[in-house]
Amino acid sequence: MRARSSARRAASMREETAPPASVRRPKAPVSATAVDRLLHDPMRLGIASALAAGGELSFTALKTALEATDGNLSVHARKLEDAGYVACEKGFEGRVPRTTFRLTPAGRRAFEKYLDHMAAIIDAARRR
Repeated sequence: MRARSSARRAASMREETAPPASVRRPKAPVSATAVDRLLHDPMRLGIASALAAGGELSFTALKTALEATDGNLSVHARKLEDAGYVACEKGFEGRVPRTTFRLTPAGRRAFEKYLDHMAAIIDAARRR
């Protein structure tokens, strides 16, 4: 008997705390114009933004600009590289290893498309 009453209480509490149907957000439809989930991640968006603004940047410059750890930056940069958005070149400057990154043409297009999509979302929200 106690289990039933506690279950009822829990159900009524959920009903009291749930927003009314008029306030609930509808689920976004899945479409070809959905936000690029690869670029939407804050670290990857930061990498793409820095490369779009700065052209070719060294690993150290990106790490400093994004206040990232070595591991975090390398993992996210690799995901962008695997997608063909970023090109990574490793070499030496004297005897010191140097890694540089740049946006590829595909990465530039994806970044521009992402910015256009976000601008459209912002415009739609402001019109309401």
